[in-house]
Amino acid sequence: MYTYHIGQRGDAMQYHLNGFRPGDPEVLPSDRPAQGPLPGEIDVLIVGCGPAGLTLAAQLARFPGIVTRIVERKPGPMEKGQADGISCRSMEMFNAFGFAATILKQGYWVNETTFWKPDPDTPGHITRTGRVQDVEDGLSEMPHIILNQARVHDLYLDTMRKAPARLAPDYGCEFVTLELDPAGGSHPVRVTLAEVATGRQLSLRARYVVGCDGARSGVRRAIGAELTGESANHAWGVMDVLAVTDFPDIRFKALIQSADEGNILVIPREGGYLVRLYIELDKLSEGERVASRNLTVDHLIGAAERIFRPYRFAVKEVAWWSVYEIGQRLADRFDDVPGGDARLPHVFIAGDACHTHSPKAGQGMNVSMGDAFNLGWKLASVLRGLCPPEILRSYSEERRAVAQDLIDFDREWSRIMSERPADADPDAAEAPKFQSYFIEHGRYTAGMSVTYAPSVLTGDTRWQGLAEGFGIGTRFHSAPVIRLADARPMELGHVIEADARWRLFAFSPAGDPAAEGSEIRRLCDFLESDSSPLRRITPEGADIDAVLDLRAIFQQGHRDLPLESLPDLLKPRKGRLGLVDYEKMFCADPARDIFALRGIDRAQGALVLVRPDQYVAQVLPVDAHAALAAALDAVFLPQGAATGPVTAR
Repeated sequence: MYTYHIGQRGDAMQYHLNGFRPGDPEVLPSDRPAQGPLPGEIDVLIVGCGPAGLTLAAQLARFPGIVTRIVERKPGPMEKGQADGISCRSMEMFNAFGFAATILKQGYWVNETTFWKPDPDTPGHITRTGRVQDVEDGLSEMPHIILNQARVHDLYLDTMRKAPARLAPDYGCEFVTLELDPAGGSHPVRVTLAEVATGRQLSLRARYVVGCDGARSGVRRAIGAELTGESANHAWGVMDVLAVTDFPDIRFKALIQSADEGNILVIPREGGYLVRLYIELDKLSEGERVASRNLTVDHLIGAAERIFRPYRFAVKEVAWWSVYEIGQRLADRFDDVPGGDARLPHVFIAGDACHTHSPKAGQGMNVSMGDAFNLGWKLASVLRGLCPPEILRSYSEERRAVAQDLIDFDREWSRIMSERPADADPDAAEAPKFQSYFIEHGRYTAGMSVTYAPSVLTGDTRWQGLAEGFGIGTRFHSAPVIRLADARPMELGHVIEADARWRLFAFSPAGDPAAEGSEIRRLCDFLESDSSPLRRITPEGADIDAVLDLRAIFQQGHRDLPLESLPDLLKPRKGRLGLVDYEKMFCADPARDIFALRGIDRAQGALVLVRPDQYVAQVLPVDAHAALAAALDAVFLPQGAATGPVTAR
């Protein structure tokens, strides 16, 4: 049986760096004035307050020097959300934003999934065919969670309010059009917006615009991108209900296939009583739209009652319901640059604006947020002058491939979910096809199948064998460690915050890391030297970890290493007071050894370079100083002057 080892942002949270700070430490310091009317020039305009838009806004709100605004045509925040499934991968991302612990407390944990099909003896009744653990052991320290999308929005909005930029949406403001104006200089995108209540138009100029405005995206139309694909001609209904039933698996995620009445996906909701049902309704004719059927909530309830037989299902209250058509559509590009054009992108689309699909695999909100997390750190790095604008081309390249995989998966999953038992598995007495497909693709639905191809941001696999469990191009797979300075057990991945910094995890080879000539000491000496890439990419006057955060992990027990004898770079002085950061060093947990769990070469150790979106950029030998410098120089612009000594002010 699996065990989740859950941390919180407290694992990585540090404050009082620049003086004692009373009050809520999650409210970050800010000297920004209160947000006023939309200015005439901004750095980033985000259109749409869906999960993609809010993820991007929360990321950029960390940087008060970047003028970001987010507009939404609706009059206020969402109250009832359509999406509800939060994958393990999204939970890892939420931990970087600081609110995973709240979702763990409020959400429904999907621990097991059960499968039902027609009873061979009584085909009009259903019978359970099996159950599986929803997330395989060791896949993530985070579980699969169900929580109302509106609550996720609330947590993002709270994060934005507490961030240094003190960002809040401009509600009741809709996008009208945009155009690229080469004469616009540093702000080449001219945007027209309108107040929904009055119709009054206003215009502004932006460096970058990101359309997170849904499947009918006006931003997508404005840049001439096309959303193409096909409909599977199936009508499905969805409803959140409070019901009384004797169906025994009503508090499990359950996939039900009936003989003649269609299929149901049961999703228990947060709070202990609410349940969501995805219900197959009718097959549509070619070109037919679901609206023409005049389906009502009574149609959904009646279908559910028939499919659940022999169990009773009495709906007492409907919190929300809708009907929809299954369709898979994908934009030809995710930015404003047509194929073959050499110019740099200034307008992007994310989420439903560039990919749409059915909701039954629970991937829509998750992939949309992944889009924004990928783009956010790149925009922040370019606007802060740390990286060249050429890295923005990688957004469309990386995320369109992810969306294509999603479309392909959803098309097959929707087809299997809509099959009749006789068509799907005439000879499978115990395991229907939808059961085996679900099990086979568990890593995908958990959000763990994304692998970015080699590029300037993601290296090759030459040294992958040094750390086999940290696949290059895949998300950084956290594991337990013990912090050396205070013996705190924690997850190593939880030191990664959504702050656009890169991380360099140095896994120490065998031997005493404090000894003269040890590989860790030689690495630190190199990173403090005049030829150090760390100094080259760090702005003048900034803390030494402002761009690249170095952490060391030792094989010895935490009681066996004298902290005072380890390199000073692992105990850097920071902030205006020159205080020592003691949280850069970790030891293997003897009960769950990270070196064994992640296949790290004990004799040679390894360097694992991690992007700000938690994906592994490169694995290198600890002594590959030149290769490390080359990897960093390929991404970052030189900053001119480096910081002073890390051990004194």
